Amino acid sequence: MSDEGNIITDLNLGEPVPNGADTLPSAGIITQYVKDLSVENPNAPDSLQWQETPQIDVQFNIAARPLSDEVNEIELKIEINSKCPSGTQFIVDLTYAALVGMRNLEEAHKHAFTYAEAPRILFPFARRVIADAVRDAGFPQLLLEPIDFNGIYLQQIAVKQAEEAAAEAAPAGEA
Repeated sequence: MSDEGNIITDLNLGEPVPNGADTLPSAGIITQYVKDLSVENPNAPDSLQWQETPQIDVQFNIAARPLSDEVNEIELKIEINSKCPSGTQFIVDLTYAALVGMRNLEEAHKHAFTYAEAPRILFPFARRVIADAVRDAGFPQLLLEPIDFNGIYLQQIAVKQAEEAAAEAAPAGEA
């Protein structure tokens, strides 16, 4: 390494970098929080007495918005509806969010961290919030099954690539 002119050589790349520059790729959670939580128990107290097995529908969505060049807010939105023949037992809508810092990452890696890795990190915390909310609504604690965010991400990327390939292969319209 050389210290001439405040330039050192990056050992990984062998290229000169400014002294003390942070050029290594990094990504991580800065903070996480409940952004929005709604719990509805529309048929209480009757729903607390129903003996029927409920049908539980779980939907989730991931949203992201940049706050600066290196910080994004990632939202994991989870909606749960528990219904049985007698009616709706409970509805839980949770938006669990995090501020995520990403620096010196290629765009593809940023995208993957945003839509696969960050939700994977946030999910256990969101799962606990939901379990407590359902319990506090008077029902047995609901423990959601783990979600393979990476697998879903890879499937969505494959579908998008297939659609783009099909669009390129489609003949142009007639003039």
